Formats: sequence, structure tokens, C-alpha cells
Amino acid sequence: MTLAHEHPSEGTDRHRLAPALAKGTARLAEAGVESPRVDAELLAAHVLGIGRGRLLLVDAVRGDELRRYEGLVEQRARRVPLQHLLGTAAFRHLELAVGEGVFVPRPETELLAGWGIEHTAPGATVVDLCSGSGAIALAVADEAEPAVVLAVERSPQALAFLRRNTETAPKVRVVEGDVTDPGLLPEWRGRVDVLLCNPPYVPEGTAVPPEVAEHDPAEAVFGGADGLTVIPPVIALAAALLRPGGVVGIEHDDVHAEAVPALLAADGRFTEVVAHEDLAGRPRYATARRV
Repeated sequence: MTLAHEHPSEGTDRHRLAPALAKGTARLAEAGVESPRVDAELLAAHVLGIGRGRLLLVDAVRGDELRRYEGLVEQRARRVPLQHLLGTAAFRHLELAVGEGVFVPRPETELLAGWGIEHTAPGATVVDLCSGSGAIALAVADEAEPAVVLAVERSPQALAFLRRNTETAPKVRVVEGDVTDPGLLPEWRGRVDVLLCNPPYVPEGTAVPPEVAEHDPAEAVFGGADGLTVIPPVIALAAALLRPGGVVGIEHDDVHAEAVPALLAADGRFTEVVAHEDLAGRPRYATARRV
């Protein structure tokens, strides 16, 4: 029986996959990649055009496939983000196009998106500020039944990915705008049911992995000296856009466990301020309801 990716007609230009995976894993581990085996397998599956779970069915690969795989492993060893090499990032049930110039969505943000989905009633109006790749907006549109999701982004590079990702999502409307502009979305004042935001919030000077420091846009990561530059304007905008009873959820750094809930409470236009932790028990996002 000929196994997948064995090509007898190509003579000896075939290579066993298992040793290549072992070598790739060792190279990534040496480079300090957190999940070397997983990354090595995902890169191999990407090259072969199959799901990672099907690698067990592959015994040998062609020489050109091996060379492409080894090239991707070397890029990953130089800490190019895995998602950039794959061209996509997984987020909840979605695969989003990502690359240089757009923030790669993180698994922790799936919790904020899930909270937003739970609070989106059929026919609701939802706003996703600092939308980036559109992860939160698209997850809400995919898993809830909103009438419209407004995805707001200012970066031209990120907007290109946002528009690409939302091409087949008619409920998501892309808005080019700056979330620190108090006059943003004037026609939606007092009409929004759910407002979600994953803003830049890492304090400047914080040590971050090479994947973040060298590839994620700094404006999507760092939020000023204390990490809170963008959050107060977002809170003020949320208060202006939300209808009475509407809800807001804002992701934040784990050093902001008290600061962001305090900012929401101090605004005076919110009630039911709640601090939420991620799956690792770290402070991750805060929510509130418009009075």
C-alpha cells in the first residue's frame, strides 16, 4: 500500500517524515519556542495541506515538501509567529487571516468574546473597538444573532486584514476610526446594546516575547507608560454609545485588576462592575452595565 505523500514514481526523492519532525522539534526547542512539538507538527501539516491529526498517516514526503518544511521551521526558530507562517490564527470556531501589521488574536480574548456572545440578544447592536483582525466582531456574528456588529479599527494595515476577514460576514460593518475620538460613531449614540474592546494595554517597557516585540504592531500592544492610555477614552465612548441597560466588556493587563474596574466605577454612568479572570486565574477583563 502506498501511504499519503509517498510518490514511487519520483524515485529516491522521498524522505521519512518522523525524523524530520523530530529534527524540527529539537530546533524549535533549542530556539526557546514554547510548544516546539506542536509547532513542528502544525508546520508540517500546513506544508502537506492536511490536518495535524492526519500526520500519523503520512510516512514519507517529497524533497520539495521537506525543504519547504525546513525553511518554515527555521523561520519559526527565528521567532516569526506561527500564525504568520500559517497565514491564519484560530479564534473560537474561526480561522482568521493574519500577518505583518495586524495583532494576532490570543486565546485569552476568547473569554471576552464569549461573554459578549452570551450578552448579545437576537437583533442586538454590537460594537467591537480596536477590532484588529476582527476576531471578536466575527465571533459574535458567528455565534450570536446580532442585527449588526460595528468593527472599529484605525490602522491601515490592520484594516486590510479586517476587511478580508469580514468579506463573507454581512452582519459585520467595518468602520475606520480612532477609539480615542470622543465623536466616533455619532449616529449610534445611545443605541448600542453590547460594546467590547481589546485595546492596547501592556505598559511600555514590559518585557514581551520576540513574536510580540518584533511582529505585533506596537500600537496594538502597548498602552502608554501605565498601559491605561486608551482605556479611559474607551470607557467614555462606551458610556456615550450604550443604551440604558447596555453592557461593556474591556480586556486589560493582569496588573490592572483594580485599575480598570475602578475607572468604570469612577465614570459614574455604569453599574454592576465585575472583574473577570482568565483560565489561568489572572485578571483579564472587566464588565459593567450602563445606568
